[in-house]
Amino acid sequence: MLDSAVGQSAVIVSLVAAVVGAATLVRGLRTGRPELLRSGARYVWLILLGAVVATAAMQHALITHDFRLVYVDQNDSLQTPLLYRITAMWSALQGSILLWALVLSLYLAAVAVHFRRRVVDPLVGWATVVGYLVATFFFALMATASNPFVTTRFPPSNGPGPDPLLQNRILVAFHPPMLYLGMVGFTVPFCFAIASLITGRVGEGWLVETRRWALFAWMFLSGGLVLGAWWSYEVLGWGGYWAWDPVENLALLPWLTATAYLHSVMVQERRGMLRVWNLSLVLSTFSLTVLATFLTRSGVLQSVHAFSNSDIGPEFLAFFGVVAATAIGLLVWRGDRLRSPGAIDSPVSREGAFLANNLLFGAFAVVVLLGTVFPLVVQALNGSEITVGGPYFDTMTLPIVICLLFLMAVAPVLPWRKASAELLRHRLLWPAVAAVATLVVCVAGGVRGLLPLIAFTLGAFAAGSALRQLVLATRRNGLRGLVGRTNGGMVVHLGIVMIAVAFAASHSFEHQTQVTLRPGGTVVYEGAHLTYLGIHPVAGPNRHGLAADVLVDGEMLHPAINDYPASGESVPTPGIRSTPVRDVYLTLATTATGDHPVTIGIIVEPLVSWVWTGGLVVVAGGLLAAFPGSRRRRPTDPVSAPAVAAGSGAGRSRNASEPGEVPAGAIVGSGGGGS
Repeated sequence: MLDSAVGQSAVIVSLVAAVVGAATLVRGLRTGRPELLRSGARYVWLILLGAVVATAAMQHALITHDFRLVYVDQNDSLQTPLLYRITAMWSALQGSILLWALVLSLYLAAVAVHFRRRVVDPLVGWATVVGYLVATFFFALMATASNPFVTTRFPPSNGPGPDPLLQNRILVAFHPPMLYLGMVGFTVPFCFAIASLITGRVGEGWLVETRRWALFAWMFLSGGLVLGAWWSYEVLGWGGYWAWDPVENLALLPWLTATAYLHSVMVQERRGMLRVWNLSLVLSTFSLTVLATFLTRSGVLQSVHAFSNSDIGPEFLAFFGVVAATAIGLLVWRGDRLRSPGAIDSPVSREGAFLANNLLFGAFAVVVLLGTVFPLVVQALNGSEITVGGPYFDTMTLPIVICLLFLMAVAPVLPWRKASAELLRHRLLWPAVAAVATLVVCVAGGVRGLLPLIAFTLGAFAAGSALRQLVLATRRNGLRGLVGRTNGGMVVHLGIVMIAVAFAASHSFEHQTQVTLRPGGTVVYEGAHLTYLGIHPVAGPNRHGLAADVLVDGEMLHPAINDYPASGESVPTPGIRSTPVRDVYLTLATTATGDHPVTIGIIVEPLVSWVWTGGLVVVAGGLLAAFPGSRRRRPTDPVSAPAVAAGSGAGRSRNASEPGEVPAGAIVGSGGGGS
């Protein structure tokens, strides 16, 4: 029982530290006593210590098969390999809450280190209070309704192990932690946004403090989404990587609002505009992470990703209500101070493009949220079960994606305030040439279909615009020109274009069939030569099954069906031959030994590998954007002195947007200030 006692004690320590730390800071902020502010800031180390110890206790229990813990009993087995015993901590409900609390504690500690010389600043103090209160909720949840350290008096000698889908690919060790680093990371911008509203310092100072935190959280969430798509493609055996699953949608929602924020933050920095937009986007992003957590952990969603049999839904719903009500109330309270000092002079300008960008991402989020939540509302009202599937999402989001691709091409070349027709012709000439050339090549190459042609043409337009910026930047500054949010954002644009084009190609030109072959049988399908050689048994410590030997264009693939005796489930494992041009995806539909025939599913999809490549480019671009460029300016006091004084936007606005200047268009908004 040592693991249980240590784990529960550690959770209580963190809970008490969060409550006492928040109370100490509030008292210090109300009385203006610096010693209380310094003392309150130190409680973060107790919070972190408790989270680390609780995590270590859970990991020890899983690794040593301590079936006296109910969580271990339900998610571990003697046959589970070590890697999947470790990842079992986030393979079920209570352990996932523990991981959430650990990541949150790490972020709070990072904030404490970053602002260690400014603990008496009221903005930092109130942000820390909000962080402590969020931590209080999660540790209180683990101390009560979602306790991962509950024990049983009659422990079994073995357990069922993790879900088979969570113990047959190493991606389980990377996808959930990266997703959590993204989702939980938005707590930091949320804390500073709330603190800015409480203190009334709603100018540009809080943006400087949080934009890099938001960027890193966005990067982790982007990587987590792509890894999740890859995992689905590699594990589920259906040949796809995005199915508008409710849990996928709920992870996408905060990414959409965060992406909009990272665009429009530059408008506020440059012109002092869109203050309400930026605060609302930050608050909405965190609120959506809480909503996603509620829906995936309350048992109301039916999904391969969702947790079932949960009774913590009311607690999460109440927390979401408090977060949303607090955010809305503070925005209304500070409404007078949120008026922007400037206005958009022309819709054909950098400001106008970013506002349109916000509207499009907002519409995208509304469409996804409505399609995800509407079936739940209908079921709650009259008990009817309805399904909103891919056709709805594809139809509603396609026009938005097309408009976003067009904006990705045009926005980076637009100047601030107003653009002339001559300037646009000059800057969009080569991107337009690339778009027209791509269209001609696609039509000449036999590509048919309006939607893929639009996607390929606009993708080339956007990629040409980004490459133009990058070429100009590297001509002036060499490879150093790629560093900074301006050109790092252009790299992100290239990654997004890769994903969009690959998505359009793989969905528009996918071909699939099933064939029945005996050993030695050969078939040619969509140019792929397949020869079935036979079948052989496969076994591991946690599974056994049958795998086929199929030669595909000279490469041996092994689609299989694996049985997991501990859970009594069977899971198909595809065999995939991936090239830059196309993927050949095989599944084993039936099994038979000897000379008997087997049925093999064949899916041929073009350009799928560019989805993963594009995701890697997006993360790389985010890293480049996280560091200041060679010519950026730093404010002397980013908190006390707003980057744009009221009424001074015109004085700082230059009618230029070429690389090397501070405020060029990009998909991400980060910088060095406040770091």
